[in-house]
Amino acid sequence: MLYVLQGAVRCIMCPSKKQARLAITILTLLTLLLLCYGVGNVHCSTIRENRVDLQALLDFKQGVRDPSGALSNWTLNSHFCRWNGVKCTTTPPFRVNGLNLTGQSLSGQISSSLGDLSFLYFLDLSHNNFVGPLPLLGRLQNLQYLWLNNNNFSGIIPDALITNFSNLTSLDLSSNSLVGSIPSKLGLLSNLAYLNLGSNQLEGSIPGELGQLKLTTLILGNNRLSGEIPEAFFRLSSLQYLSLDFNMLGKALPSNIGELVPNLIELSLENNRFEGPIPASLGNNALGLRKIDLSYNNFNGKIPTSLGKLSNLTWLNLEQNQLVARNNQDWEILSALTNYRSLQVLSLSYNELQGSLPSSIGNLSTSLQTLLLGGNSLSGQVPQSIGKLSALSWLGLGENNFSGTIEGWIDNLKSLRLLNLESNNFTGPIPLSISNLTQLTYLYLDKNGFDGPIPARLGSLQRLQELNLSYNDLTGYIPLNFGNIQGLILLDLSHNNLQGDITLDIRKLKQLADLRLSSNKISGEIPETFGECQQLETLKMDQNYLIGNIPKSFKGLQSLKTLNLSHNNLSGTIPTFLKDLPLLNKLDLSYNYLQGEIPINGVFANATAISLIGNWGLCGGVMDLHMPACPAVTRGTEWKHYLIILPTLVFAFMSLGMSIYIIFLGKKTSRRPYLLALSFGKKFPRVSYNDIAQVTQNFSESNLIGKGSYGSVYRGKLNQAKVQVAIKVFDLNIRFADRSFVSECEALRIIRHRNLLPILTACSTIDNNGNEFKALIYEFMARGNLDTWLHQKRGGVGVAPKGLGLAQKINICVDVADALAYLHHDCGRPIVHCDLKPTNILLDDDMNAHLGDFGIASLVVDSRSIAAGHSNCNSSLAVTGTIGYIAPEYAQTVHATTYGDVYSFGVILLEMLIGKRPTDPMFEGELSIISFVERNFPDRVLDIIDVHVQEECKGFNKATTIQNEAYHCVLSVLQVALACTLRLPRERMSMRETAINLHAIRKSYVAAIK
Repeated sequence: MLYVLQGAVRCIMCPSKKQARLAITILTLLTLLLLCYGVGNVHCSTIRENRVDLQALLDFKQGVRDPSGALSNWTLNSHFCRWNGVKCTTTPPFRVNGLNLTGQSLSGQISSSLGDLSFLYFLDLSHNNFVGPLPLLGRLQNLQYLWLNNNNFSGIIPDALITNFSNLTSLDLSSNSLVGSIPSKLGLLSNLAYLNLGSNQLEGSIPGELGQLKLTTLILGNNRLSGEIPEAFFRLSSLQYLSLDFNMLGKALPSNIGELVPNLIELSLENNRFEGPIPASLGNNALGLRKIDLSYNNFNGKIPTSLGKLSNLTWLNLEQNQLVARNNQDWEILSALTNYRSLQVLSLSYNELQGSLPSSIGNLSTSLQTLLLGGNSLSGQVPQSIGKLSALSWLGLGENNFSGTIEGWIDNLKSLRLLNLESNNFTGPIPLSISNLTQLTYLYLDKNGFDGPIPARLGSLQRLQELNLSYNDLTGYIPLNFGNIQGLILLDLSHNNLQGDITLDIRKLKQLADLRLSSNKISGEIPETFGECQQLETLKMDQNYLIGNIPKSFKGLQSLKTLNLSHNNLSGTIPTFLKDLPLLNKLDLSYNYLQGEIPINGVFANATAISLIGNWGLCGGVMDLHMPACPAVTRGTEWKHYLIILPTLVFAFMSLGMSIYIIFLGKKTSRRPYLLALSFGKKFPRVSYNDIAQVTQNFSESNLIGKGSYGSVYRGKLNQAKVQVAIKVFDLNIRFADRSFVSECEALRIIRHRNLLPILTACSTIDNNGNEFKALIYEFMARGNLDTWLHQKRGGVGVAPKGLGLAQKINICVDVADALAYLHHDCGRPIVHCDLKPTNILLDDDMNAHLGDFGIASLVVDSRSIAAGHSNCNSSLAVTGTIGYIAPEYAQTVHATTYGDVYSFGVILLEMLIGKRPTDPMFEGELSIISFVERNFPDRVLDIIDVHVQEECKGFNKATTIQNEAYHCVLSVLQVALACTLRLPRERMSMRETAINLHAIRKSYVAAIK
């Protein structure tokens, strides 16, 4: 061809016109020939066998939305081999053998015509927004790589997608919305080495057929798989990466797992239900392991020291299990871990590790970046040797029993970004050397015994985003230079002994979202500069000595959700602009000296969202606040305020006297006959022992309607009034029963609410044998207790003929929530019930719920602490409760909290909707009623809820709109319940927030079914 070209060029130069024209014709033909067959990978589109590829690509483009123009050059103006993402063979006839359009923001459905690209061996459409079912591409017999991950595909994995992919070596369908089971036909893909089906909604068991493959990587995590790991899996000797995390897989691992899969590099089994000991063979045989994550399971026993043989290990996460270490021998694992020269992450938090932390902790790898030991029972002082771990970025020692100071070892950890020492017994001043940790982003020193002033040098930590020093004994002033930490998001200095005016230049804290200064001795006025913190969502400054007016600048706090200024000395009127703050949903201005008219719009429209008690000069507001109407302002009206204050003071002193009467005189009954009658109404001024014995037929079993922790409850009819009553007789041989009587009297003395069990009178005397006798008499609740209705008990009082409907359950939820919100926030002295459960929720004739049994209730005597959800009661009664309903933090504290009640209420909500007690046998190990709902929420809620509610949601004989609203109602209530049962108390809703949400849910549901 070169000679022809040279000849043609010479002929163009010939004098003969005929020869010149011939030469031009030859050059033209040669040019066309080159265009058709030789330039790059381009060829004439008229070649018949490639029209199929062209049409397949055009069909694909037609069904795709392309907002970023990734397919803009897919036109007939250029050959398809030049189109974006298209790869072709390098020799004629040129065929499409690769299509790579990852991360191009494409959406729509994929045309099955892509299956006509019969030469395709590489197809990558990952990280887009494709929807619909998986495309049927079974004709792609040459396909080796199929990556459709990170899209929005739904439906099942069809067998037809798999059948003809005999050459497939890599399949990635992860991060979609695929459902159903894993097809067993995947086991026919004999060349498959990489399989990733993670982050979908696949369920059922793992097919054993996968054990027939030659897999090196298997990722099935973040699904809903259950059962065991198939025995056939352990024949995958080539397996290097195994990830089954975030499923419901269980049972023990084979003791010889390390021998069966010796080539493992990464093993991720976290968030499952595996149990038994950690196999020692992992350390003896799988010597190439670099990552082990067995967290959030039920593994028990000691940590095998054989893991110390894994010299390449970089990641070891064993947190949230039941692993033990009680003596020096159990702690040998730390000495073994010193062989990990590459170890970067070690987490043993939330296990059952006890005793002192061995000094060998300092011999761990100098490359260690994360060390988490929180949530155990470690005690003593932190070894100074921990300071050798100079590369540490995250150090978590919180929720243990460490003591002593933190001087010395803290100085050398210059790379720390997170330091968590919360909930220990550390003492002494906060070391000045912390200010040298310039990388610190998160610093938690709360709930310890640190004392002295806050080091001003902490203000030099410019990277700090969260600083929590609450619940210590810190004194002095808030450092001025804290305003220099401009990236600060959380600042919590509450529950200390800080004093003085607020001189902090808060204007610089542009990112501040949460500021807590509660329970200190801070005085002076609130600076106007607070209004410039436009990102502020939570502001708590209650329990201080603040004076003056609420600043006008607060109108700029457009992001504010929670404002608590209670228990101060603020004066003036309530600013009307507070009603205009769009996100404000929790406002507490109680116990100040505010006066004037209460706004009625915005947050003030919801009485359960605000607390204004203890401000005697306020009037008006919405009716549910039950405040006096505002009189017309005329001369001389000031004296009328005394008409409000005087009766209140008289009632308070009378109530106090009655309480003393109960507590002190009641203790003398062993010396002389004495009858105590608490008259809460005019009908029953006095009830004697003989009266009670007579109406209960000498405490006959036939009149017994229930038994509690401290006594029995009988049914009877008082002769004086001819009404049915429930009589709670205390068994004073039971420890603390007498205290329970006093506690219930004290609680009921100061509370009045339509959803609290009405008490009629009390009796503290001696019986006919001279023994001490105590009883409480309540209105009889004809419909029994909630437990009876939920669990269909037969016989006795309150037999439930059928299950409760959804509307009835919602009404009961709202009633109990209102009662608890009143106890926690609105009854003057907040009360923690401490024993919420369905048997303590009684139902009257109209199925209205009443909360009863205050036998172990705790009054928050120092009501400053209610803002943090704490009581100061140290009695063992404070943390007594019923298994299944007790908040998890009560295992480590003797303080009853309002957050504990919130947790118990959340459990009751779950019990009402799924129809199972929290102590049901199905809830064992790590599976609780809470985690059970979490794992099924929201997609499988219909499969777990109570059958009566399920029928309403599925719409049996119901209109479509009603069934949809029922389903949404259930989802909303479950969401509230899960927010009430969060593990960390501070993250839970308050009862006021809970009541607000439940009222809104009921309103929406009732409106829909009318």
